[in-house]
Amino acid sequence: MEIQVSESAGVRYLHFGSIWVQGAMRVARPWALELDYTRAMMTALLLRPAADWPRSVLLIGLGAASLTKFLHRHRPAAKLTVVEIEPAVVATAQQYFKLPAEDERLRVIVGDGADFVAASQKRYDLILVDGFDADARTGMLDSLPFYLNCKARLTPSGLMVTNLLTLRRKVRDSLERISEAFDGRSLPFPPCASGNVVAFATAGTPVRCHIDALETRARTLKENTGLDLQSTLTRLKASRQCPGGRVRL
Repeated sequence: MEIQVSESAGVRYLHFGSIWVQGAMRVARPWALELDYTRAMMTALLLRPAADWPRSVLLIGLGAASLTKFLHRHRPAAKLTVVEIEPAVVATAQQYFKLPAEDERLRVIVGDGADFVAASQKRYDLILVDGFDADARTGMLDSLPFYLNCKARLTPSGLMVTNLLTLRRKVRDSLERISEAFDGRSLPFPPCASGNVVAFATAGTPVRCHIDALETRARTLKENTGLDLQSTLTRLKASRQCPGGRVRL
């Protein structure tokens, strides 16, 4: 895999030898979430607003380590396991994107994410799936067996959040697979400007809240972490995904 690192206007970008941006970091704020879809994925923190959630996180796909760094900084009680298939991506994240050193809170495994989930016996509060190759293909990370395995690996309060690309033109098929695996308990957010669709799913404790409540939680989250989710919630409110403004999972 050809890995390229570029920088423009204070933002460092990761590419896998193609036009696709695989990750980004604002050099002056390396723990902030630069890309819109990564911010949308962290809406999970509004859906499960308890201060001690999540305690265990599985991240499949490392990229520029954006989600890893954000959670490592702002959820210090959480234990993070990252599975990345390409060793060179791990090395690049360490050298150019300030990936924290491994410790009791952070474990980085070089391996296939789908195989890891299939073989694992551990359960996680949060599974974040963001794995693409140089041609924006996901392979088994967008398959019914994989989603079923993710469901089996969630705690009762667990959420799976996955990043999908509308530019692949098969996002509807992906959403149908997620819905089938989670017995209809899934929710795709409206596409980001980049063409990313972030989908949430759960099999345990229901999520029942109004978007207004999410906006209140978002203000608190911004005060505590600097993460601004208002644009994500504005898109959600304007969509037809939540009839009557009610979020259900």
